Amino acid sequence: MILGVGVDIVEIQRIKEAIDKNSLFLEKVYTENEIEYLRSRNFRPEYAAGRFAAKEAIAKALGTGFMQFSIRDIEIDRNVKGKPLVVLKGKAKQIANKFGKYKIHLSISHSKENAIAYAVLEVI
Repeated sequence: MILGVGVDIVEIQRIKEAIDKNSLFLEKVYTENEIEYLRSRNFRPEYAAGRFAAKEAIAKALGTGFMQFSIRDIEIDRNVKGKPLVVLKGKAKQIANKFGKYKIHLSISHSKENAIAYAVLEVI
């Protein structure tokens, strides 16, 4: 059963400016694993923007936004083929666990100017 859906679109330039202007932006938004992934991609802003949009979409799918947990409680990982995977931690995981057994489906894409993510929370 689908319990929640979230979508978010982010201007890549906005994320690039945030990274350039605020030396703590990466540490405030991304986990160590995500920062390591971004480092492996030479900190290209479209990858950072895609993960940012994904976190926003997941928070919307959970039905809470970021009012009840930190943006770093959502981690975007990937499988060996590059498919994005969602890892919930802390309070975000507690919220999701209230639904019972669940799965979060995630798709991330970007153009030259924007990154978009779509998340579906499925209770199984």
